Amino acid sequence: MRVPELEPYGWNERWASAYDAVATATSAPGRVLRHDGVAVLVARPDRIDHVALGNLGEPLAVGDWISVELDTAVHLLPRSSLLRRGIGDGSSEQVLAANVDVVAIVAGLDRPVKPGRLERFVALATDAGAEPIVVLTKADLVESPEAAAADVGAAVPDVEIVTLATKAGVGVADLLERLADRTMVLVGESGAGKSTLVNALIGDEVAATGRVRDVDAKGRHTTTSRNLHRLPNGGALIDTPGIRSVGVWTDADTVDASFVDVDDLADACRFRDCAHAGEPGCAVQAAVDAGELDQRRLDAWTAMRREADAAMLRADEHARRKAERRFGRVVKDAQKRKGRDR
Repeated sequence: MRVPELEPYGWNERWASAYDAVATATSAPGRVLRHDGVAVLVARPDRIDHVALGNLGEPLAVGDWISVELDTAVHLLPRSSLLRRGIGDGSSEQVLAANVDVVAIVAGLDRPVKPGRLERFVALATDAGAEPIVVLTKADLVESPEAAAADVGAAVPDVEIVTLATKAGVGVADLLERLADRTMVLVGESGAGKSTLVNALIGDEVAATGRVRDVDAKGRHTTTSRNLHRLPNGGALIDTPGIRSVGVWTDADTVDASFVDVDDLADACRFRDCAHAGEPGCAVQAAVDAGELDQRRLDAWTAMRREADAAMLRADEHARRKAERRFGRVVKDAQKRKGRDR
């Protein structure tokens, strides 16, 4: 089913096939542009308006494709990707965006770029099944953007680094060209230049921008909700509020996949379950000792593996308690029925 009006939002054969499986004579497809609590703003073939949340089984996210019956969302189409992070103590998750192809980790060169934050965002992108890239903004404020990009590249190997001077228009057109028919989500801390980049890519003032404090290069949250915008070349862009803490919500395998350099070295370890913490025959520790792998990189991998393992244990415990509560209700109901039968 071809829907030309939705193609600028990313509609293609994949979504057409998924929609056809649930379509009715009175339904229409749509993409979630913004979540407003009790309703979502949706782009439909004939209009953009709010629709009520039906019984979908799970919360909707910006970027989701849905089937709308009259003015209610009735079906959530299977997602191609889901970007999420751990919150609080890591026992729960926050969904950031759905059906994204590229996760752009935005960092401003007007402040120190924190490798640990980049590594965590890369892990979230890997978990989502999306391509991570690092976008360094405010390149006109440093003497050597190339050197800055090289330093960041050493911190997150195998991840593409893009350098921009957004207000001067440097690099924006190249990034826009690469996003044709793709959906990209911007993530990063407040003041990194996400809203300015959104306006530059779209070619309009759709996102509010705020002043960054001179003393510490910190910005205030000018974006307060996640929003999906159309791009001039047919792609889609999701803007998000600044994120202070980047909790890992994934499993150990995904952490390994986001640390390709560590994982490749681990293949040569003597033990398959090597924790790279002093075991004999550890190829990773040997690489650190030889100066081939940064100790900080290994420390980051260790911390994220522990966090991922702890999150999975808490999730399993939550599932166990939920099952126990459900089983207890089943037993009580059975006992009540048995009592009535007597």
